[in-house]
Formats: sequence, C-alpha cells, structure tokens
Amino acid sequence: MTMTTSQANTEVAVIGTGTMGSPIARNLHKAGFEVTVWNRSAAKAAPLSADGVALASSLADAVSNARVVVTVLKDADAVLEVLQAAGKSLRPGTVLVQISTVGVDGIARIAEFAKSQGLRLIDAPVQGTKGPAEKAQLVILASGAEDDRGVVDPLFDAIGQKTLWVADEPGEASKLKVVVNSFISALTHGIAEAVRLAEALEVDVEDFQRAILGGPLVSPFSSIKLNAIMNQQFTPSFTVDNAIKDSQLVVEAAENVKVWLPVADAGLKRYRAAAAAGHGGEDMAASYFAENTVAGSHYAS
Repeated sequence: MTMTTSQANTEVAVIGTGTMGSPIARNLHKAGFEVTVWNRSAAKAAPLSADGVALASSLADAVSNARVVVTVLKDADAVLEVLQAAGKSLRPGTVLVQISTVGVDGIARIAEFAKSQGLRLIDAPVQGTKGPAEKAQLVILASGAEDDRGVVDPLFDAIGQKTLWVADEPGEASKLKVVVNSFISALTHGIAEAVRLAEALEVDVEDFQRAILGGPLVSPFSSIKLNAIMNQQFTPSFTVDNAIKDSQLVVEAAENVKVWLPVADAGLKRYRAAAAAGHGGEDMAASYFAENTVAGSHYAS
C-alpha cells in the first residue's frame, strides 16, 4: 500500500490493544499512519513496539497530539471512563472514532460526552473478529458528519474491506450493529442446537453437514461454527463472554423500542448457560455446551 501525504501527517491514537485493537493499530501503521497506542495494561501493548508502533507512557501522552483517536474497548462504560480520564488532553476538534460495540444507549452517552468536549464523533462499530482484523478485512459500519469522512475513510480502508456509511448522525451505525448481532446470535445458536438435536436423535452430524453443504442454507460463518463444534475446537475468535455482552445490548435495544424478540431473549440465556458450564472464555460456538437446568431439569437445551 502506497503511503499518501495525508496519511504520513495523520497522527492516530489507538486506545485499547486487545484482540481487535492490536491488529487495527498494526494495520494503520503498515498503511503509513503515525500510530501511538495506549492500553491500561502496558504489557498487552508492548508487542506492538516490535512492529514500529509507538507506545505511549500515559493516556494523556497518547491523545494529546492525535488528530484522530480510535477507541477499541469492551463497552460504553470503558470508553467513557477512558475519555473522562483523558480530560483536557483531548483537544476540541479531535476526531473520535468509536469502534467498540456499545449499543444504542451506550453510543448516545458517548455522543453526549463528545459534544460537550467539542470532539467530532464517528460511530464506527465493525463486523469481524480476530482473523478479519488481522487481515484488514473488517466491515466498518459508520455514521457521522460528512465533513469528517475525508479524514477517516483512509483509516477505514487500512483496516477493512468495506465501509458502509449509513447516516450523518453518530448512533445510526451502532443501531445497525445491534441488528447484525441479533442475526449472528441466531445463526450461532441455530447451528449449536441442530448439532445437539442430531446427536440426541443419533443422526450422523456429518450427514447434517452434507445436507446443507453447497445449498442456500450454508454460509461461511455457519460453516466455521459447525466445523468448530464437530472438531471440538473452541479457540475463540469471539468469546461466549463477549457474546453475552453483545446479546444483552440486543435485548436492551428491543425492550426500549418495545419489540418482542423471544429468540434474542433465549439466545442470551443460552450464552449465559454456556458460560455457567465453564465455557465463557471459549468461542461463541460453545453455545453447544449450554444445558437447561431450570426447575431441576438437566437435559441438553
């Protein structure tokens, strides 16, 4: 990728260097941006120095000279905590790119804070997990002022395969992300439950796989989750614990607009059951392990 003059002169602070933040920072650096990272646990950020990414000694040091600040954190509370801690180090006019999945209420709180501090907020949750992040193949769902798109589009091109601008107002992208996550949850649990039913009926799971392979029912995502379950390989690309957080955001959004989503409600309970069975740190496909223990019943849910 050829470095442009604007990229070489764009200082970007990436806040949060976990599963998603580290590859995002690395890909921005590869694309020619001046990247500085900060993480609450400095040890998590340290490996990036080998790639030439600058490590900030403090949060203030990371954001004080940045034209763009990118937050890649767990939830809205974590984002707001960091922004408030940064305080006056965040200069008015700084572009704040909010990549975390924070939900409808969460992005509203972040937008209120950004407005009070004179920050230019871009709401940009992403589709994709560890693998797509490492390969710069994320899909960015974005909403924010059209005047700021020229600043952030080159960043999005460096970390993703596609950017979908959905509105001029921050918040609309996070609404779309909640909708997408409701679909992801339904797919994940659908695969897990189909396998459990096949096993209980003594149907060969490979026959189930062959029945859908090559037809309209299969997708790359469902194939990945089905293979994970069949091979009992649950190394996480996105954990059950994280899926609980995202599913809770779906349920809360539905409750706030008074729409009945019984599948989303059941999906959240299924993830919680899998976590209770000791699989919270495994891939979300470990929904497979959920057990129904309501009213003393112990058969597979």
